[in-house]
Amino acid sequence: MALSSTIYKFSISLSDLDRNKFETLNLTVAQHPSETAERMMVRVLCYGLHAQEFLQFTKGLSTPELPDIWSQSLDGQTLLWLDVGEPNADRIKKATRGADDVWVYSFNSKSDVWWSQEQSKFEPLAVKVRQFSWGEVVSLAALLERKMDFSLTISGDLLYVATALGECELVLKSLQD
Repeated sequence: MALSSTIYKFSISLSDLDRNKFETLNLTVAQHPSETAERMMVRVLCYGLHAQEFLQFTKGLSTPELPDIWSQSLDGQTLLWLDVGEPNADRIKKATRGADDVWVYSFNSKSDVWWSQEQSKFEPLAVKVRQFSWGEVVSLAALLERKMDFSLTISGDLLYVATALGECELVLKSLQD
């Protein structure tokens, strides 16, 4: 018998000081059976970092040819492609051919090793690569609840999350612009 996804409901009070964007995001997020809480929370943060019209989660892990999050125009063009994790360069090269804007958010404990192996392959690609600290992501995942209200404040490369269970700061490291 196949395992089913776990559903989480988030109400996020977003304050993006860089984009002058202040709104409440109500998200229903399905956590794939093979997905860790850390990865799912990075997906949620990425959604907040790029909150815009038409932004949506895809089937993600269950459909490998799709990004984790994307935005498509009404005529089906991919405006924004967001990958979470440590994808190979061929996948991202293909994404840059079909999307206007491509981002990769690395977060894993092996992220530094991945980047040292893939950096030269990513350099010629039109992709922005950011890295979350694994320890900070673990701290965020420790605050996870199935139904969760929290605030997300974004200022530069600093993200501040405040929940009923506690608070944490995450710093985004820019690996490629």
